[in-house]
Amino acid sequence: MRLRRLATLTATLVVLLGSPVAAQAAPADWSPPANLVTPLNQVWQHQEQTYGNLYGFRNYGWDQIMANRGSINYCVRWDSSAPVTAALRDRIHASLARQFKKWMDVMAGHNGWPYQEVPLKVVGWAVRDRSTLQWSDSSVDIYVNNIRENAPQCSEPCGRFFNQSGNYPNCPGGAARHYDMSLWLTAGMNGGAGGDWGQRIGSEYFVGALDADNIHILLHEIGHSFGLDDFYDWTPTGVGGFLMKAGSATRITDFDAWMFRDWWRHLKNRYGYAPTARKAG
Repeated sequence: MRLRRLATLTATLVVLLGSPVAAQAAPADWSPPANLVTPLNQVWQHQEQTYGNLYGFRNYGWDQIMANRGSINYCVRWDSSAPVTAALRDRIHASLARQFKKWMDVMAGHNGWPYQEVPLKVVGWAVRDRSTLQWSDSSVDIYVNNIRENAPQCSEPCGRFFNQSGNYPNCPGGAARHYDMSLWLTAGMNGGAGGDWGQRIGSEYFVGALDADNIHILLHEIGHSFGLDDFYDWTPTGVGGFLMKAGSATRITDFDAWMFRDWWRHLKNRYGYAPTARKAG
């Protein structure tokens, strides 16, 4: 799968190209604008040709939400020595939830998607030194000095990436405390990475952007977690800037939204929903 790759985005804002998603309900069925039919077909064909196991892979963000019956759990990998207060922790949680919701809003009411809301809950934090986390409440599980990939790692027995059967018999908090994805915040990092395991971006970048409407690197990487591709070496016919073409847009555009919906259109039958009849293209 081409899901784990570095994005060449920087934390510097870039000029917005393309049309942002309008603040309105998603179309009820598969009815992309006529000018997007050809590029959408090109994108899906390209993914079929370049992804190693496009239809067999079973840990897309779609699979995770459906397994949870409409929710998603996160754990934060705090790969930094900067202290985190309870107030900052809560702002990080809220900002992550707002960015994730932007992708979920693309789907609400569309083509049999069963959830109007997909609640996001942060269930844990991983850190090298417990003193870095400056709170004493028990609202999240805390994992100290469990190092993987030279970074703090949340408990593997609780992670879906490590337990894709959906069973968590060795998770100390049980299935309710499992996490589907990690938000890996790394000091000094530029750009980002994303996949079924979660998203990795710079800790300074994210903390500095907590109140921003669109945290574009995080949005881009969440797109990868749901299967969306990169576009480093080609551009679909007739489209300009869009979020998944790194550096060309800073928010979810109409084209990004329809690419996202196209994944649901192609995968929904695996969850027992009727396949979508093609109305165009």
